Amino acid sequence: MENSDQRKLLSALCHGSIFLSSLLISIGIPVAILLISDDLIAKENAREAINFHINLYLYAALAGVLAVTVIGIPIAIVLGIALFVASFVMPIIAIVAVLGGSDRPYRYPFIWRLV
Repeated sequence: MENSDQRKLLSALCHGSIFLSSLLISIGIPVAILLISDDLIAKENAREAINFHINLYLYAALAGVLAVTVIGIPIAIVLGIALFVASFVMPIIAIVAVLGGSDRPYRYPFIWRLV
């Protein structure tokens, strides 16, 4: 088993990867940690970060589809603002949580766990 500091660093890196602008890098970091790490908690945090990324992209696609229809424009605006806020606030909360206590993985609320 890896030490606690390395677990915290890998877990925080997984959740903080959303702040990197490139899609390939922001999803690639948690995928690489999922494949390389032997630590179960770091792997669970990587899965959770990947699921959060996928959910954000699905919700953004939904907002785009809703924006095409005239009736869906107000809903798309509200959903877009909520996604923008969630994409900044939720990873920060996750980073603080995994740096504070690394004995269990962080779970994002209100997401579908696809991976």
